[in-house]
Amino acid sequence: MAPLRKRSVVDGAAVVILVLIVAAVAAAPWLAPFPPDDQNLAARLAPPSATHWLGTDHLGRDTLSRLLDGGRFSLVVAALATVLTGIIGLVVGVLSARRKGWVDELFTRTNDVLLALPEMVVALFIVAAMGTGFTSLLVALTVTGWTPFARLARTLAYDVSARGFVEAARVVGCSPSFIVFRHIIPHLAAPMLGQATLRFGQLLISVGALSYLGLGVQPPQSDWGSMVAAAQPYAERAPWGIIAPGLTIFLVALCVTLIGQRTSRRAADPVDVLVVEGRHA
Repeated sequence: MAPLRKRSVVDGAAVVILVLIVAAVAAAPWLAPFPPDDQNLAARLAPPSATHWLGTDHLGRDTLSRLLDGGRFSLVVAALATVLTGIIGLVVGVLSARRKGWVDELFTRTNDVLLALPEMVVALFIVAAMGTGFTSLLVALTVTGWTPFARLARTLAYDVSARGFVEAARVVGCSPSFIVFRHIIPHLAAPMLGQATLRFGQLLISVGALSYLGLGVQPPQSDWGSMVAAAQPYAERAPWGIIAPGLTIFLVALCVTLIGQRTSRRAADPVDVLVVEGRHA
């Protein structure tokens, strides 16, 4: 019981931290103490103080203000990429499992090809071809990120399709689309949600990595990855410029991953979780 209580406390803390960060980023225009692009060369590389809680960067811009402002880009791109890859993966996986034949063969071969290529290399190629910016990042992450969802959806759809209630629905004359939307997709919802929360953290790190390489937003707009890159030359003199965005990326990815693991555990055996946690009636 003690390990389970400890795990529940950790999961609860992850939810609280994530909510606070997301709320702060959403309220950036009202919470930011300074305009994110307001330069003050007289205060460049200033350490954390009562005026600048997280210090300033090499142009004297307030780090906290830029952290809150840049978080909107990082979180929105990662969230949209997660939603798009989840939808594409769900459609492809269910279609592959239901149609079988050449459709399933095409999915399997496409999946094998994408798995053989490093995601970041493919993403770099797509962004380089399309140019930097929001759209190219979103396309790159979507193209490279749908296969885990599709594999999971295909496996689960095969399993659900073999169950008696699906066969009974087919026998009584239910249409294939009705069976998919009424009997198959609802059984995939919880596992796919768990996969999405786990995938979000990976996509957020990918957004930061691409922005760090200069393939994300362009100055003067900021995001967490570009903040790390801009602060790197001054790491010894002003380490807070790297610590603040780097730690934020780490915390968000960690919190979402912990929440995703809990969601996956519940999806795997919800009755057992409720009994162990003492919530069984």
